[in-house]
Amino acid sequence: MLRITSKSVEGSAFSLSKLALPVKLEPGASIQLTITFTPTAKGYTDAKVIFGSNDPDSPLSMHFAGTGFYPSSATLAVSPATLSFGNVTVGSSATLQGTLTASGAAVTVSSDQSSSSEYAILGLTLPATIQAGQSLQFSVQFTPNASGVASAKVGFISNAVGSPTIEQVTGTGEVAQSHNVYLSWDGVGGAVGYNIYRSTVQAGPFQEINTSLDSSTNYTDYTVVSGTTYYYVVTEVNSEGEESPYSNEVQAVIPNP
Repeated sequence: MLRITSKSVEGSAFSLSKLALPVKLEPGASIQLTITFTPTAKGYTDAKVIFGSNDPDSPLSMHFAGTGFYPSSATLAVSPATLSFGNVTVGSSATLQGTLTASGAAVTVSSDQSSSSEYAILGLTLPATIQAGQSLQFSVQFTPNASGVASAKVGFISNAVGSPTIEQVTGTGEVAQSHNVYLSWDGVGGAVGYNIYRSTVQAGPFQEINTSLDSSTNYTDYTVVSGTTYYYVVTEVNSEGEESPYSNEVQAVIPNP
């Protein structure tokens, strides 16, 4: 007589029907068992059911396997197929919007992912269910950390067929341009040096920008800000420390990055 004293299942997607233990089986007798497969994710998975008994070869292992798949009626589309960010200054960010659309049946988006840390998915509170024929908007933010082309993929995990739904993203990081203004003027006899003055208002008031008397007849201003217009004048200083009136005013327009 076979006496089954224990049972266990290795594999969370499978379950065994109720079986009151211990069970005694006369020679030639059998017992019917039901194994239920409840996949929690797409793809292949397997399990073992193990029975302990008074059989000399105990324990007995039974192997089960199955493949989880999503219902073919639910689909999730993303538009546009590619988000192109163009040129973005390194260290700054640009954001573009995309749309997820469900069809066939309701689609539940459980998570999202990005293949690059330079791209972040924003605007979604997950999990989120999209009814058939409805749409859900999201944003992707591109923050380049180096110059050059940066291409990646963002994806959305759902119960739709073909999950994850993938969108291509691409952008180019560019280093911010540094601007400067180069000034030069004709020297004046008897001058021992020159002072350079700057203003953001035509005709001043002006502020001296050289830290010491400049003995040359040129000066480079490295402290300008993009998108700003500056006005410059120069004065001469003689050996007695006397300073001349302002020179003619010149204008410099600094472009945006």
